[in-house]
Amino acid sequence: MKKVLSLLLSLLLLVGLLAACANDQGQEEGQQNQETQEGTEGQDAQTPDTTEETTTIRLGGLKGPTSMGMVKLLDDAERGASKSQIAFTPAVTADELTPLLLKGELDILAVPANLGSILYNNSDGAVRFAAINTLGVIYILEKGEQTIADWEDLRGQTIYATGKGTTPEFALNYLLAQHGLDPQADVTIEWKSEPTEIVTLMSTTDHIIAMMPQPFVTVAQNTVEDLNIVLDLTEEWNALDNGSQFITAGLIVRTEFAETYPQQLATFLEEYAASTAYVNENVEEAAALVEKYDIVKADIAQKAIPYCNITYIDGEAMKEALSGYLQVLYDQNPDSVGGQMPGDDFYYIP
Repeated sequence: MKKVLSLLLSLLLLVGLLAACANDQGQEEGQQNQETQEGTEGQDAQTPDTTEETTTIRLGGLKGPTSMGMVKLLDDAERGASKSQIAFTPAVTADELTPLLLKGELDILAVPANLGSILYNNSDGAVRFAAINTLGVIYILEKGEQTIADWEDLRGQTIYATGKGTTPEFALNYLLAQHGLDPQADVTIEWKSEPTEIVTLMSTTDHIIAMMPQPFVTVAQNTVEDLNIVLDLTEEWNALDNGSQFITAGLIVRTEFAETYPQQLATFLEEYAASTAYVNENVEEAAALVEKYDIVKADIAQKAIPYCNITYIDGEAMKEALSGYLQVLYDQNPDSVGGQMPGDDFYYIP
């Protein structure tokens, strides 16, 4: 009898242990299933949505070197050979374009580099600078007997120029000062509103010194005899080796557009860079496109493109070059960059 009772107790104990193990295993499996489900849900929540709606990029640019680099891209987009859909608005002055950008009616502009900083500082950061597209395009010319070989030769001379209150004036004043000349005392600068006024003066004057940008330099050389480039302001700036570059223009983009369409903007910039390379490598074909998009006439563009310093610089290299250039302008006149140096978020670096 004792053996029977002992056996029964052992069986009951074994059943209890098996039930307990089964219950623990069930709880553990349930916990693992719950953790797996939560982990999967967490992964789903953290996985970014890589889909992005596309839109037509509304692009504005000035008639001149500032927009010459984009013409292959414009043509590709028109023919359906580009991943970008583009509506292009050309203009003579930046004042025609910047209000449209700030109102959200344009997305990207090709305009003077310092204008990007001015807009950034006066719009609570509503714009970003995406890429440098044009280096220096300003030259000093002399008609008649050549007397100017360096900056010291400008002492006591009269220089006819355009661009008062903008990049040409800041650049000229900076370079004069760097070579020991006081822009207010050592030279006389006669400011004209349009380059065509200077070309007219050149036609009726035996000897004249002038400062003009491309492609007007080419226009003048086509109409005025014995006219030569004596100083290239880009080369003169680079010779200072001060850590900055002479920058004429670049691409600014609405911050809202950059944040809403980052993939589309990246594609646009990649295609823009390719277009710039095409223009520099295929001057004759590019010149025809420059005329097609109402920037300047093809014959002028073909002669001017090699002197327009059309380029494409983005990322950290863009930030380094542009910040150095803006610092030079700021040190001369804070208003030239909008009253203060822009913050790091001004430079669009994806």
